[in-house]
Amino acid sequence: MQTRSLIAGLGLLATAALPGQADARDFTVASWGGNYQDAQRDVYFTPFAEQQGGIRVLEETYLGGLAQIKAMVETGNVTWDVLMIERSDLIVGCDEGLLEELDWDAVGGEDKLVEQAVHPCGAGNVVVSTGFAYDPARVTDAPKDYADFWNVEKWPGKRGLRGIPKSTLELALIADGVPLDQVYEVLGTPEGLDRAFAKMDELKPHIQFWEAGAQPVEWLAAGDVVMSTAYNGRIALAREEGRDLAFVWNDHTYSMDSWAIVADTPNKELAMEFIKFANTAEPQTEFPTRIPYGPTNKEAIERLDPAKSEMLPAGDNMESALFIDEQFWADNVDRITERWNAWIAQ
Repeated sequence: MQTRSLIAGLGLLATAALPGQADARDFTVASWGGNYQDAQRDVYFTPFAEQQGGIRVLEETYLGGLAQIKAMVETGNVTWDVLMIERSDLIVGCDEGLLEELDWDAVGGEDKLVEQAVHPCGAGNVVVSTGFAYDPARVTDAPKDYADFWNVEKWPGKRGLRGIPKSTLELALIADGVPLDQVYEVLGTPEGLDRAFAKMDELKPHIQFWEAGAQPVEWLAAGDVVMSTAYNGRIALAREEGRDLAFVWNDHTYSMDSWAIVADTPNKELAMEFIKFANTAEPQTEFPTRIPYGPTNKEAIERLDPAKSEMLPAGDNMESALFIDEQFWADNVDRITERWNAWIAQ
């Protein structure tokens, strides 16, 4: 993995060591790269380096999963300190001892963040929503919910769906009338799983599965699909670029990217300081102005400009939303994915 960037706050070349860590290497943060990490650099990395007196912060690009983290911990060669990680990997990494447990007093306290952001090994920092989008120029009678998304008689044409069972089977149950607060209770039963796949059967001839987050925007722009599930940030950026795409928030699903600390890092105390900084309202209020995803700090949510929060998973947009239960998927992903793959192959 190649180091992407070097931040030398205040132009100093000091190492990222606290007292008692004189021999520690430079403080290193890993995240998702691209515009996402560019925004993090401006909002989190550089201001934190300056706050710490001009420490040096190295950046790496993280591609997801736990293999690289596991290799670091097992070989005793931990070269990352803090990383932004998906909830599912956070849960498994914590259970396997690959991530440090947070001292929540040291990182600013649990009460500053929304409830879902608090995890023993991670602090939720970015809220990412998946709803569905369409082009109003091609769809004049606006669909309003997932029952409409499934209605191919009234709205004929292809539907874009992410090609994995997680967050897709939930939508099938929602489309079939299951209340949001009962989705995982139903999906956790054999009858409920059958019900979800039966609903998927109805739409299967019309589905075009996507893998990359850019595909729904491309397909909608080209007219390849009539509607598609999509990340709210992708649609928001497309709108800023002049594409007239509508996004349906009703019954959207959402998840969180979290800051976590790699186990056995020599910079553990500094990593806690970084997460404490990232948990505060100021940077979390600024970040959505760069990338249209939601904050987890309660004060930051209140500070959001209503005129700019139309495409953010915050405020009124969260009134009808399902938080993806990553623990459910950690416990059930293998058996459900096996059935999913068999269903795809039919």
